[in-house]
Amino acid sequence: MRVFITFLAAYALSQFYRSFLAVIAPELAHELALDPQALGNLQAFWVLGFVATQFPVGWALDTAGPRRTVSLQMLAAVVGALLFATAHSAFTLNLAMLLIGAGCGSIYMGAIYLFGRIAPPQRFALLCSWLLGLGTAGNLLAASPLAFLAQSIGWRGAMTGMAAATALSALSVLLLIRDPERITTHGARGLFGGVGDILRIRHLWPLLPITAVSYAVVLAERGLWAGPYFSSVFGLEPVARGNALLVMAAAMSAGAMVYGPLDRWLRTRKWVVFGGVSVTALCFAALALPGLSPATAIILMGLAGGFGMSYGVLMAHGRSFVPDHLLGRGITLLNVLFIGGAGVLQPLSGWLMTRLGDHPPEQAYATLHLIFAGLLAASLLVYLFARDNPPKA
Repeated sequence: MRVFITFLAAYALSQFYRSFLAVIAPELAHELALDPQALGNLQAFWVLGFVATQFPVGWALDTAGPRRTVSLQMLAAVVGALLFATAHSAFTLNLAMLLIGAGCGSIYMGAIYLFGRIAPPQRFALLCSWLLGLGTAGNLLAASPLAFLAQSIGWRGAMTGMAAATALSALSVLLLIRDPERITTHGARGLFGGVGDILRIRHLWPLLPITAVSYAVVLAERGLWAGPYFSSVFGLEPVARGNALLVMAAAMSAGAMVYGPLDRWLRTRKWVVFGGVSVTALCFAALALPGLSPATAIILMGLAGGFGMSYGVLMAHGRSFVPDHLLGRGITLLNVLFIGGAGVLQPLSGWLMTRLGDHPPEQAYATLHLIFAGLLAASLLVYLFARDNPPKA
């Protein structure tokens, strides 16, 4: 319980940092003269910092353990948040997001590494999903509370406060987490040692496209485009916009929690993921329909967020094919795809929205949402060839 709560607090901050731009994006764009491409680049720099640390994180978890790996790396997020709070140019914001992403890169990985080492295998998806679901409270912070705080003390003051909270969380990881016993029988390996072994596991191959796409579209929508969508298409003001995003954030948290026990209850991982991603694709397709009311759009966005949180079950599906001595590298490789997919998708979506800048907002966002739905559908076709590996009773 101590491990879960400590990592939960840290992961809530990580979720905040990957979502907060959607709330303050219009104000940030106005104050610093950022176009849609620049906004897309901001989130992409967070993803770049995050992904760039993953293979070193995998090596560090397998060799040094999660206690020092996570606590020391989180200091980069502290520096990044402070830099963001004082930024006056796109370059400084990009650098800040790069540092924040790097600082968040080991939090969830450190937690699920410990779960994979100390928890029964049949509880792995439950723990991953519940950490994801409860940690998505960070998304709740990056909705109405952030909108209110930004109106009260400005987005710079809000980011300074988040830097202090991140420093406190890093200290709690250092003081409260204990490393599991190291596995040394596989011999010494470098930063990329064992990655080739993991890539040779053919059962993982059909999982790769859906891993790269399923979370990426939800992260792109919630973390970047949902706020501008409600602002430009429906004219929602900051607090009303934050309330709309709160619905999606709450649905994401609830969805992840519900996913947690489903693989054990239904005796399948593959079809839990397939069903959830299918509904998510349909929701994005529906968001492209003309004449939606704000209420309908909010409901569809919430459903896309809730059903789109198959992350934990999909991670458990992939983890089931990875041996224990490669666990750190295995889960970080999967996470490279989860978050790296967003790193590719977000700047591309920023480029697309810039190109569609002369079109009516309704048409531009309809195109974006149809593309998101198509990417999910294509990944589902490949995932049909995956081998199911349900948890043992």
